[in-house]
Amino acid sequence: MPNTYNAQMQHELPHAELRQSALIALAATEPADKMAQVRTALHRWQHGQLTVDTQVQLDNDLIIPGRPDKPQLVPPLQVQRRTMRTPEGRAVLLHALCHIEFNAINLALDAIWRFSGMPVDYYTDWLTVAAEEVLHFSLLSEHLAGMGYAYGDFTGHDTLWEMVAKTQGDVLARMALVPRTMEARGLDAAPSTRNKLAQVGDHAGAAIIDIILRDEIGHVATGNRWFSFLCAQRGLEPVACYARLAAQYAAPKLRAPFNLEARRAAGFTEDELAVLQNVINHPG
Repeated sequence: MPNTYNAQMQHELPHAELRQSALIALAATEPADKMAQVRTALHRWQHGQLTVDTQVQLDNDLIIPGRPDKPQLVPPLQVQRRTMRTPEGRAVLLHALCHIEFNAINLALDAIWRFSGMPVDYYTDWLTVAAEEVLHFSLLSEHLAGMGYAYGDFTGHDTLWEMVAKTQGDVLARMALVPRTMEARGLDAAPSTRNKLAQVGDHAGAAIIDIILRDEIGHVATGNRWFSFLCAQRGLEPVACYARLAAQYAAPKLRAPFNLEARRAAGFTEDELAVLQNVINHPG
């Protein structure tokens, strides 16, 4: 039956091929099982115990993405309000970040299994991203637990995965609109979030945001690397290509403030940053 695992399979990889293993991890519903499978996949890949078939188009009869019963998914405007004034309000903020990281694990796994015909380095890159998202989710979950809360205690929304689903037919669109758009917004938001946590004395939470920002620069850089690769492969000009894809897939509009330093570190070109600067100079 789809999405059903016996106890033994939940904690080991039933396949010796990376992309199939990523699909099975993607379908795992419990966060602990999903994280264990990602960590195992990375270990086995690093030790030459997994192969990768870059050409096969995998069939899928599993329910993806695998998720726990909670959090309940609601429209973005119905998610509980975040505030720094109360412990619960801060927990809502950290829960929202935890939910983003859980979805980010799934999007990295989806990028591995879904798209055939890419270089081996593409699959290695996204496996590394998945493992780092596991770390982020783990750090945030543990911090929430220290506050007396758990992942699933509050609501969440599905905006990130909705864009993953929209772009399932084209790896170019996926690279353009998920890591370079949806995840890049995290680069912009991280400094403010970190400062808010530090100002209320949550220095442990602020330190976690520092780790996430450091790693997310690399994740967005991965998206930039493969977007540039695909544009060159298809003979497309990147700035015009991005604008076309953003319109075609109804991507969220770019809104200031932008973390230009982090975006530059993540590999956005000066031409791309000029587009952002134009948004800053001409808002609305």
